[in-house]
Amino acid sequence: MKYIISFFILFLNWVILSGMLDTFHLALGVVACILVIYLSHDILFTCDEFFYKNLREVIRLIKYIPWLLYQIVLSNIHVAYLVLSPKMPIDPQLIRFKSKLKKDVSLVTFAHSITLTPGTITADIREGEFCVHCISRKVAEDILTGEMEKKVAHIFMED
Repeated sequence: MKYIISFFILFLNWVILSGMLDTFHLALGVVACILVIYLSHDILFTCDEFFYKNLREVIRLIKYIPWLLYQIVLSNIHVAYLVLSPKMPIDPQLIRFKSKLKKDVSLVTFAHSITLTPGTITADIREGEFCVHCISRKVAEDILTGEMEKKVAHIFMED
């Protein structure tokens, strides 16, 4: 059942993102979706309790996306200020911190969320320790507050 649900989710994304509804592109989408499910079925669903546990995670992730988009907008404004300011108050630095997150999917989501916000790049993750490049001290302080980490932990029920 979980493979069928996965197929339809991936195929729906394929159709929406490709915008092509001819036979060739639809057949190519079917083949690509089947291949992705075959190669990554253990990543997509780590337990047999898919419907209840993973559905809650998906709903929490959907609720997280608007907050992340808001953070991306705020970061864009901050980076624009840094670049357009005559003094260019850029203070690049690498910060290291230990994350409380344990699951691989949580760590990856957190790393991608950091990298998606302008002015930051997740350079490395080793055994739960993050190394992040920040364009300014304010950006580094925002990451170290742990708000984003708490939200990611809530998505994957690690709080």
